[in-house]
Amino acid sequence: MGTAAYVELWSKDPASADALIKQVQAEFERINQLMSPYIASSELSILNAKASSESISVSPELFQLLQRAAEISTVTKGAFDITFASVGFYYDYRQHKKPDASQLQQAKQLINYNSVLLTAPNQVRYAKQGVKVDLGGIAKGYAVEQAIQLLAKAGVKHALVTAGGDTRLLGDKLGFPWLVAIKHPRQEDRYAAQLPLIDTAISTSGDYERYFIEDGVRYHHIIDPSTGKSSTGLLSVSVIGADTTYTDALSTSLFVLGLQQGMQLIETLADYEAIFIDENKNMHFSSGLAQD
Repeated sequence: MGTAAYVELWSKDPASADALIKQVQAEFERINQLMSPYIASSELSILNAKASSESISVSPELFQLLQRAAEISTVTKGAFDITFASVGFYYDYRQHKKPDASQLQQAKQLINYNSVLLTAPNQVRYAKQGVKVDLGGIAKGYAVEQAIQLLAKAGVKHALVTAGGDTRLLGDKLGFPWLVAIKHPRQEDRYAAQLPLIDTAISTSGDYERYFIEDGVRYHHIIDPSTGKSSTGLLSVSVIGADTTYTDALSTSLFVLGLQQGMQLIETLADYEAIFIDENKNMHFSSGLAQD
């Protein structure tokens, strides 16, 4: 999934704990093999290769995640859009590559979440040639959530699973809150905040995760579906709520929407809160956090 994962849990039996951590590793790899756009045999890669020409049958698991992605796209009025990959695949942040003006103009017309047609039973087709899908804005959160549910079913009461900017907490840390840090978006060795949290999820999206700078412009991986370019106006957004799949997608969405529209949206979503860091490194809290 292009990031490191970390697991922490409490158990009386070291052998059992080691076995559970191996199960979490295996679960992450299973989901990676299913949903990675970089693995040619993954279901997602097969979709991207064939679904513009024919209807493809996928696993119920992938179909349900695509359904959730579509629901979040509707809620965010397209700020979350997995077809951003139609432009996104032109970017290579390690190689400092970006689409030229012609490629951008053509490819951004393919960004439209309504082009991913989902029909029962578990059939997927793309409405236009050239459409590509990337689940990078939701799959890590989904994997973290699945890992925590695996541990909960095994009887674990206290655990933390994190991957990239997505963290899910199970219970507390033996009578104390877990302390979860939000990275400072411009200083690698500093935190912007540390939050005491219990039995919840938190996801952070920032313009510092995958990027390069050229001619003073920061090109980063959070693409605005309306332009096909890197979103501007914020440095990071963190979302706190019950489900890591949802916090993952929401943090991306709010980053794209910007401070004003993002704050308006998060205030309509019960049980979810957000922290925005703007271009001036000022922090803004949704009302539920501001009251705390």
